[in-house]
Amino acid sequence: MADQHPERQSAIDAHGIIGDMRSAALVNDRGSVDFFCWPEFDSPSIFCSLLDTPEAGIFQLSPDLPDARREQIYLPDTNVLQTRWLSERAVVEITDLLPIGDSEDDLPMLMRRVRVVSGQATFRMRCAVRHDYARANTRARLDAQDVIFEADGQPSMRLASDQLVQIVGNAAVAEFTLKQDQCAEFLLGGLDDPRFSQGAAALCMERTMKFWRDWSRQSSYRGRWREMVNRSALALKLLTSRKHGAILAAATFGLPESPGGERNWDYRYTWIRDASFTVYAFMRRVMSTRPTPT
Repeated sequence: MADQHPERQSAIDAHGIIGDMRSAALVNDRGSVDFFCWPEFDSPSIFCSLLDTPEAGIFQLSPDLPDARREQIYLPDTNVLQTRWLSERAVVEITDLLPIGDSEDDLPMLMRRVRVVSGQATFRMRCAVRHDYARANTRARLDAQDVIFEADGQPSMRLASDQLVQIVGNAAVAEFTLKQDQCAEFLLGGLDDPRFSQGAAALCMERTMKFWRDWSRQSSYRGRWREMVNRSALALKLLTSRKHGAILAAATFGLPESPGGERNWDYRYTWIRDASFTVYAFMRRVMSTRPTPT
């Protein structure tokens, strides 16, 4: 199995975002997580190929369907992202989320679930954690069926899967084939996260879907653009710290407004102006259809 999977950088509009109100990750429409700071919004990155090469950290997961049409959607009223490949040979979907934990102190966990809707497809996976903006020397080792990523002075991480995983070049790699209605699952999180236990992942997805949908139902907006308004609100809520209540300007750093431009600030912090607009938007979303007091 090759240890290199060349991938050109994706345009920012070819991404979806997932988050748990403690951190956030970007997933491109080719199935790669190419930006993820962990365990906090403002922590050093573990995946940063969005701004560099795959050697700066990436989690690639995709079917061998080069002629497929691709699309990304969010499951209704949630921040759970689904990337789909549609071809004559197979229809495949990968569902990505950062589960909402029981406690605000739960470490973020990246959950990736593959499902073949029809046909048959071969998948390739490569998870290359690169701690501290890829400045640290991250090492990968096997721990039974899991892979542990370690670097001096950095928090260790665990990758668990129901597929056979190997280590090549300090990255976890796998190749597997699934038939119709078969699924595969990958979990990446803190070394000793209790949610790695068998059966916990399915419960995490159910709780996360319920959390976002319960929050969405609080909206009183029933206007013409309800779907767009709720989608925008969900994105803003995702960027709101569950623990501190602070509202991020954006989930990323280092992205210039134009190629080669100097406006590439770190937006992972609260900008008072932007945060005030967000609070106003939240208030309008809830109060917009209430009668005006007389």
